[in-house]
Amino acid sequence: MSDPIRFLVSFGQAVSTMALYNDGHPARERAVDRSYQCLRDLQKADPHPRFSFLGEETIYQDTSLREIGDWEWANRLAQAGIQRMEFDADVTRQQYEEFLEEMMARITLSFIDSAEARTNRPTGIKVGALGIRGENKQLQDAFETPVPVATISYSLGEEAESIQSMHREVLERGKLPLAEAEAVVRSLSMAMHGDQEMILPLLQLREFDEYTTTHSLNVSVLVMALAEHLELAQQDVRTFGIAGLLHDLGKVTIPTDILNKPGKLTDEERQVMQNHPVQGAKLIIESGRRLDLAAAVAHEHHIMINGHGYPTRHYHRPCHKASNLVHVCDVYDALRTKRPYRDSWETERVLGYIEERAVTEFEPEIARSFVQMIRKVEGGIQLSALPATNGTHPAGESSAPPAPPSTPAPADAAARPGADKKP
Repeated sequence: MSDPIRFLVSFGQAVSTMALYNDGHPARERAVDRSYQCLRDLQKADPHPRFSFLGEETIYQDTSLREIGDWEWANRLAQAGIQRMEFDADVTRQQYEEFLEEMMARITLSFIDSAEARTNRPTGIKVGALGIRGENKQLQDAFETPVPVATISYSLGEEAESIQSMHREVLERGKLPLAEAEAVVRSLSMAMHGDQEMILPLLQLREFDEYTTTHSLNVSVLVMALAEHLELAQQDVRTFGIAGLLHDLGKVTIPTDILNKPGKLTDEERQVMQNHPVQGAKLIIESGRRLDLAAAVAHEHHIMINGHGYPTRHYHRPCHKASNLVHVCDVYDALRTKRPYRDSWETERVLGYIEERAVTEFEPEIARSFVQMIRKVEGGIQLSALPATNGTHPAGESSAPPAPPSTPAPADAAARPGADKKP
């Protein structure tokens, strides 16, 4: 058993024991001692261990702990608003025991608001929800740099090429070029801010095999616009933009014949399609970058507010706010785009769908704000197509347009975008 797993097992045992015995009981003291010793053993090799709990998966630093399997405490902690634990090198035994007591309280007292979990205690132990800010100084400095105002029309051709290059890099080398993603988001942010009011520079699909690229850019733009509409901090706006840009990263692993299939998916094909959130989260985590928020959004963006959708969870808990924003933007852009298996929807039809599903599929306040924003800035939406390519396409995308469907797409392919749609 590795030191990180040994520590997590001891952590769960200590919290369980503390729930059974009062302060000072020998069994309680022994459990705390064992767990603290496991922490110190781990810190011999890693002075600052960090754990994240993403869906059913437990992450140590940037590595998935697959050996621990479906660790029950990951869901318990996440339900209590604890999606991350970080330990400094100088944590004392008393501080660690106080930390365990707080964890026990958060897990057993359901009325504790998860928003209160984002604390920075002076004990050298940090816990809370997945961060929404840049995790390193370089990223933070980039986000805090003021965005210049755009005074020219943007074609987004260079941004699209960057996304295609990024997808190739992920598929071929398994590494996410974060610098390219940051550059694209900053460029999109510049393009959004016109002389007088916000502009939404969205790409119109020219060929079906360009969908992954255009959709990623559009969702990033929409998410940043919605975050600004909700008056979030500028740093958070662009961090959400990164998450929107990467939300469908898992689709680079899906065969094109499934991604662009005109008709209804078979059960096996649907399973492949619905695995893309898990694949995307893993690609982001395993890239070696600290992108917890983007990984969470990739994992959660098809989960509905009522817990339905995919991937299926053993325990229902709220998704991250960024995931809820990306979800509504994802559905909007998917339904507004013509796909091989259905025609595009008119804007009002999509907005009506979002309003109708504001209690079951979408977080109600976010859905209302999105509809309000689109109606407010609709005159500022600028649609353009990708420029003709020189024959180079992202991994999984070909240059030849697919043949049009010979029969109309089944009604449920358009009517249930959260279930059978393939955005």
